[in-house]
Amino acid sequence: MSSLTEHKITVLLIDDQAMIGEAVRRMLADESDIIFYYCSDPTEAVRVACEVKPTVILQDLVMPQLDGLTLVRFFRANPATRNIPMIVLSSKEEPRIKSEAFGYGANDYMVKLPDKLEVLARIRYHSRAYINLLQRDEAYNALQLSQKKLEKTNEFIRKTFGRYLSDEIVEGLLEKPDGLNLGGEKKRLTIMMTDLRGFTAIGETLKPEKVVAIINNFLGIMTGIIHKYQGTIDEFIGDAILAIFGAPVSYPDDSERAIACAIEMQLAMKTVNQINREAGLPDVHMGIGLNTGEVVVGNIGSELRAKYGVVGRHVNLTSRVESYTVGGQIMISEFTRNDIDIELRIDSEMTVEPKGVKQPIKIYEIGGIGGRHQLYLPIKEPEVFVPLPGPFDLQFRVLEGKDTGGNQNMGQLVELSDCGGIITTTTALKPLQNLKVTLFNQDHEPVTNELYCKVTGIDNSTQDRYFLNFTSIPAEAESLLQTDSVKQKTIEG
Repeated sequence: MSSLTEHKITVLLIDDQAMIGEAVRRMLADESDIIFYYCSDPTEAVRVACEVKPTVILQDLVMPQLDGLTLVRFFRANPATRNIPMIVLSSKEEPRIKSEAFGYGANDYMVKLPDKLEVLARIRYHSRAYINLLQRDEAYNALQLSQKKLEKTNEFIRKTFGRYLSDEIVEGLLEKPDGLNLGGEKKRLTIMMTDLRGFTAIGETLKPEKVVAIINNFLGIMTGIIHKYQGTIDEFIGDAILAIFGAPVSYPDDSERAIACAIEMQLAMKTVNQINREAGLPDVHMGIGLNTGEVVVGNIGSELRAKYGVVGRHVNLTSRVESYTVGGQIMISEFTRNDIDIELRIDSEMTVEPKGVKQPIKIYEIGGIGGRHQLYLPIKEPEVFVPLPGPFDLQFRVLEGKDTGGNQNMGQLVELSDCGGIITTTTALKPLQNLKVTLFNQDHEPVTNELYCKVTGIDNSTQDRYFLNFTSIPAEAESLLQTDSVKQKTIEG
C-alpha cells in the first residue's frame, strides 16, 4: 500500500449528464497524478464515494433523482465522506444557490463547464489540502481499517431511511446520524392502529393477486395521508397499520395531528372502495384506534437486522382500543382525549375494561376535529331495523382475541339493518364482544359458519335482545342478509 505522501489525487464526479462526465474525463485524461471516477446516479453517490475514497468531489446541483443540496447534506452526514472537499457545479451564477451550498458544507462553486486550467487548479488545491489533513490525522488509517463496519452502517442507514415517510424525519436523522445507533428511549407518543374489518374472511374467497391488489391500494393511499400528518409507520401487518406520532421527531400537537390523520384516512376509504369497485373487487371498511402514553422507542434488533420500533403497555392498549371499533369508526382512549385542547365531535363514549389494564378507562368515538383542521365524518343516520318475516336460527361462539373456542350458543336473528341486525338469545352478552356465527335459513339449512359480528348494544326493552354489527359477511350469506329483500318479503307477507 502506498504511503500518504505518494497518494494520488482522486476525483469523483456526480452528474446525471453523460456528456459532462465525458468532458471532465477528457480534461483530466493527460494528468498522471489524477485518478477520475464518474457516477451518473446520485442515489448511489455516497456508496461509490465510500468505495473509491476521493480526495475531491465534483457534484452537480440539478439532478432529477435527488436534489443536489440534499446530496451535499448526505455527504456531510456520512462519517466516511464528511471531510472530503466538495466542489458544486451549476449552470449559472446564482448568489442564493451558492450561499445555500456553502451553508450545507460545500467547499467551492463553479459554473459549468469551466475552463480546463481552472478545473485543474481547484481540484489540486482542494485535494492537496485534504491529503495534508489526512497526513496530520491518524483517523485516515483508522478509517481504512473500519471500512467493512462503515459499509454495514451505510447499509443500515439506507434501510432505516426507508422506514420513514416524512422528509422531516430524514432531515432530523441527517442532523443527528448517531440517532441510528441501536437502543431506545422513553417518549410520550400517540399510537395509531388500523385494521380492515373482516378482511381475513374476504381474502379466503379471492385469488392471491386480488388480495394483494386490495392491500396495496389501501396501504398506498393510507401511507400518503400518514406522511402528510408527519406520522411514522412502524409496521405493516398484512392489512393492518401501526403508526406513531411523536418519534423520532416530537411536536406539541402530536395527538391532534394523529386524530386529524385518522379522520382523513376514514374519509379516504371512499376513494379506496371506488378503486376496488372499478377493479371488480369488494368494498372494505377500516377501524382505527388511537392511544397516547409513554413507551420505549428506538432502533430495535441487531447489527445484522434492525428496525425503528416501539414497545410498551400503551402499544398493547392501543390494540385493545382498536379492537372495539367497527368499520368506519375511530376510537380514542381517554389518554389521547386528555392530551389535546381542541374542538372534537364526539359521537359516543363508553367505559371499557381492556385486558391487561388495571382500571376501567373511557373510550370515545370521534366524528370530527375543528381548529385548523376542520375535518368531519358524515353524521350517521339512525339505524333502521326491519323485522324478518320469520326468524333465522343461529349458533355462535364468543371470540376472545383470536381464539374461536368456547361454548356453542343458540339464538335467533329477528331483525336486520343495512349493516347489522338484532338477535335474541338466553346467553348474556356484553357490548363490544365479537361473535362468530353459524347462520341457518328459514328451512333450517346452514348458510354459513363464517359470519362475524360485534355486539353494539343491548335492547333496553328486554334483556335477551342484542344489537349486532356485521363485521364480515361471506358471499353465501349476502342475499339472505339484504335489507331490501327483507322489506319486500315483509310487504308481500
